[in-house]
This record gives sequence, structure tokens and C-alpha cells, in this order.
Amino acid sequence: MIGVIDYGMGNLYSVSKALERLDVPYFLSARRDELMKADGLLLPGVGSFKDAMLILDETGLADFIREWAEQGKPLLGICLGMQLLYENSEENGYSEGLRLLKGSVKKIPYQTEQGEALKVPHMGWNSLNFVNSSFLLDESADPYAYFVHSYFVDETERDAVFASADYGVSVPAVVGKKNVFGTQFHPEKSSSLGMRILKNYTNYVTGKVNS
Repeated sequence: MIGVIDYGMGNLYSVSKALERLDVPYFLSARRDELMKADGLLLPGVGSFKDAMLILDETGLADFIREWAEQGKPLLGICLGMQLLYENSEENGYSEGLRLLKGSVKKIPYQTEQGEALKVPHMGWNSLNFVNSSFLLDESADPYAYFVHSYFVDETERDAVFASADYGVSVPAVVGKKNVFGTQFHPEKSSSLGMRILKNYTNYVTGKVNS
């Protein structure tokens, strides 16, 4: 059973519909006692890093998520939810993150080092570069994913990046270490590749595949 963390800033409708299409049992909750009953968690997210962390801290969900991950239980962050897994962010001023993965969240620059202008937010389809192998990814799948974000993870560990996308900078797109994983893009909106990631994660949660 997948528990989807409902803290008021998640793309819950599209995530729920994707899980339903995959015939994956799930529930939505903001309550620690209910989420504890899940086999694996999804942390979706849309909006500001600072606002999201304020909510997670005030509700006690931040401590709960840290404890969950430290116990070796599966966790997948999506979009902003992935960024929250990291140490800190510069969005709307410095904010501490969940500190489950090493790295900092920074603004996508408005131009490349060569002076080419970039549209921010990065919105739309982008191809992925496969960096390290992972059970999450099927490298034979169509390597395109749907992104909507203005910030990206920088200064992270290379061995924790499974796939990246080029958008003026190298954007970590699929990440993970031990039992904690994340996608910068929206897998539930990313056609067959995204749905396969969600399916592979739920298979991992239920013990059908190993990390």
C-alpha cells in the first residue's frame, strides 16, 4: 500500500490517477498514524520550497519523513517533493530541507555560460541522459519526461544521480540513495517512461524488485 503525503502542496489528483491506472493500492493522508501503515511513501510537491518546509515542520511531518527514511523505508519525492529531500534551497531565501540527500537547490540561470537565453521556468518535454543504472529506470523506454520547475539540485553526489536533463545546466532528473528516491519531472505526466518509474517504485515497495 502506497501512502501519498497530503500536506497541501502536492499534485494529488494526477498522482492519484496514475496510481489508479497502474492498479496500485494507495491512500492520501496528512496524519502520521495513518501514514505509518503504508509500505512506501510518495512525497509530491508543487510550489515554493520554503512554504512547503514550513508546513512540513509545523505539522511534524518533516520529522516523521526523516524517521521513516532513517528506518530504511521506501520514499519517493516528485518535483518539489524531490527537492525537499535535499539539504537546503535558495528559493525565497535560504531554507533547510529534509537533508536526506546531499545537495543544494538553486535557481536555473537565465542564460547559459555561452550567453544563450533560457526560459525559466523550465517547462515541457526534455530528453534524459542515463547516468547510473537503477531499478527505477528502463533505459529502453522513450527517454522523454515532462518538467515544470525553476530550481534544480546542484552540488549533489554523482553516484546518487540515475538520470539527468540538459537545460543550460545539468539537471538531476532521477536520483536516489539507499531507500530514498526522487524525480525532478512529473512521472505521472511523462507517458510510458514516467508510468514505468512509478510501477518500478511500487514493485520495489512490495518486494518484487531489489534496489
